[in-house]
Amino acid sequence: MGVTKEITRPGPAGAQVPAKGDTIVIHYHGTLSDGTKFDSSVERGTPFETPIGVGRVIKGWDEGILGSKESGIAPMRVGEKAKLTITHDFAYGERGFPPVIPPKATLIFEVELIGIKGKQEL
Repeated sequence: MGVTKEITRPGPAGAQVPAKGDTIVIHYHGTLSDGTKFDSSVERGTPFETPIGVGRVIKGWDEGILGSKESGIAPMRVGEKAKLTITHDFAYGERGFPPVIPPKATLIFEVELIGIKGKQEL
């Protein structure tokens, strides 16, 4: 349980990787495990910006984007695209996020790390 990452397009060698507290710029499509789409920054036409690693997003994003030595997940590089499969314990838990995310839902995100803006005062 947790998060798995499948790289669908590697970032360029030597590309920047985010650090805890950095504000990242990312595009994503979010679906349930049955393929039901629940959110997409791509369809909105506006990348999503958020601090990473500080509890502002689900744990699966923090781990899938920043990487995790314990899970053997490498950090994303700017320009990389990946598929993150995130179990409920690293997403919205037992309750879900009604009415959009059902209880105990496994989520699948196709993500592209567009850029890193650096640390923000929180």
